[in-house]
Amino acid sequence: MSDTEELVEREEFYEHFKYVANEGQEPLRVDKFLMNFVENATRNKVQQAARAGNVLVNDIPVKPNYKVKPKDVVRVVLAHPPHENLLVAEDIPLDIIFEDKDVIVVNKPPGMVVHPGHGNYSGTLVNGLIHHIENLPTNSNERPGLVHRIDKDTSGLLVIAKTEFAMAHLSKQFFDRTTERLYYALVWGNIDEDEGRIEGHIGRSLKNRLQMDVFPEGDFGKPAITHFKVIERFNYVTLVQCKLETGRTHQIRAHFKHIGHTLFNDERYGGDVILKGTTFTKYKQFVENCFKVLPRQALHAKTLGFEHPTTKEFLRFNSEIPQDMVDCLEKWRTYTINQPDDHNA
Repeated sequence: MSDTEELVEREEFYEHFKYVANEGQEPLRVDKFLMNFVENATRNKVQQAARAGNVLVNDIPVKPNYKVKPKDVVRVVLAHPPHENLLVAEDIPLDIIFEDKDVIVVNKPPGMVVHPGHGNYSGTLVNGLIHHIENLPTNSNERPGLVHRIDKDTSGLLVIAKTEFAMAHLSKQFFDRTTERLYYALVWGNIDEDEGRIEGHIGRSLKNRLQMDVFPEGDFGKPAITHFKVIERFNYVTLVQCKLETGRTHQIRAHFKHIGHTLFNDERYGGDVILKGTTFTKYKQFVENCFKVLPRQALHAKTLGFEHPTTKEFLRFNSEIPQDMVDCLEKWRTYTINQPDDHNA
C-alpha cells in the first residue's frame, strides 16, 4: 500500500496529538521527540504506534527512527477519539464563588485538573461543570466553558462562560489583557527589589518539552510580562504578589525560574530541592517538612477581575490562600523569627 493510500485510510482516524517542531529543532528520532512532548508516554508505546502507521510527519506515516527536522508537523492518529473528547458528567463538589445566567466563578483546589487530557480523563473541573450545567458552550479546543486555565497543582480562581456570548466577550477580555489577575507565589531566594517587572518571550523549552522557557531575545515564543511585589521575606524564600499582563502557559513559573527565583516545591522546574540556604541538617529537615506540608508548587490565583458580559460591571473576586500554603508560610515565619541573624540566602 502506498503512503497516499495509507493516508486516505486514516481519514477516519482521530488526531490525538499534533506538534510542530521549532525552527531550532536539532535532528531527533520521532519516538524520542514524542516522549519529550507527551506526558507519561513510554518509548515502547510510541514505537508501537509508529510501527502501526499511526505516527505521521507532514501527513506521511513514518518509522520510529525517523529524524524530526525544523518545522516538521508530527501527528499521532488512532482509530478511537481522544479520551478528552468523550466528556462524562461527574458529580464533583465545586467551590462556586459566584454564579448567574452568564458566568460562574470557581475556586479550584490544588490537585484538580482543569480539563481532561492525557492521563487525566476523569475528576476534572470540566467533568464537574458539565454535571452542574447542561449545554456549556465550547471553546476553539472543544473544551466546555473555558476561557482560561490554571495548572493542576495551582489553586485559585477561574471564570467559566455559560453562554456563547459570554465566552466570546470574556475571551476578548483575556486577549485584550483587560482582565485583572493577581497570584501569590512563594519563591526561592531573597529577591533584591521590593517590586519589579519580568519581561521575556515564553515558549516551549528546546531541551525539555514539558517545560516552558524564556527567550529574552524574542527569537522563540510569545511576548510575556509579569509584574511582582514582595509581600513578605523569609531569608531563604520570598512571598510575592504577581500581576499578569499576559497569560502564557506556566508564565509565572518560567519567568521566576529565569530570574533565579524558582517557585518553592515546583517539581517540574526544579524547585523541589533546596536551592537557597545553609547546609545544616536541621535546615534540610525543616525544608523537607515544608515540602510535605505543601506537596506542590507554591502558587495561588488569588484575585480575578473582569467586565461582566451582560451588565458591563467590573467584577472583582478574591479567594483565601489555601490551607497547605498557609501552613507552609507559617512554618517559614516561625523559622525566620527563631533565627533572625541567619541571612545566608
